Parts: sequence; structure tokens; C-alpha cells
Amino acid sequence: MNSSATDQSHDRSWYEIRLQGRLDARWSVWFDGLTLTAGADGTTTIRGPVVDQAALHGLLQRLRDLGLPLLSVARVEPDHREQQHSSTTGDNHDHDHSYDDSHQRPHS
Repeated sequence: MNSSATDQSHDRSWYEIRLQGRLDARWSVWFDGLTLTAGADGTTTIRGPVVDQAALHGLLQRLRDLGLPLLSVARVEPDHREQQHSSTTGDNHDHDHSYDDSHQRPHS
């Protein structure tokens, strides 16, 4: 395996996903600590680092299971505060963001 392929596997990309509908901040746990923001227009934005494409697909599967319409998925650059928060909270280790049955939905 070449070194560039290895380096890319540890290079987390940041994504911003917009949904039609509202999710409370408590859903952040179900989405591995990604930031959820409710918009005034009735949308929810989920934002944060995703380990790799497989993790992104796992995240999208979770969203599909909720039944909320997906409006957009965009790769974004973290702002300065987000980068600092990610590094100071020790959130630089790889998480398995893939969907499995052990992730329970928050209770209503």
C-alpha cells in the first residue's frame, strides 16, 4: 500500500448535511457527537468530521431510517472553533460511524 493511501485513511473530512424537519440536540449522541442545528426554516443541519466514505454512507443510512427528506450533503471546511474543539476534546481517534443495531434512537 502506498503512503498516500494510508495518509488519506486518517484524514477526516468535514460534512454538512441538511434535512427537512427538526431533530433535537439530543440526537447528537445517535450521530456520534456531530453538531445538530435547527434552522428557522424547519430544517436541521448536521455538521462535523466523518472518518471516511464508509462512515458517511453509514450516517446517510441512519438518516434514511428516520424518514426525514435529505436536502443536501456537502463536504465543507471546519471553521477555526470547530477544529479547536475537535482537537481539544480528543475526538481525533477514528470512530466506526457505520450503522448497526446497537445504536438506539433517543426516546421521544
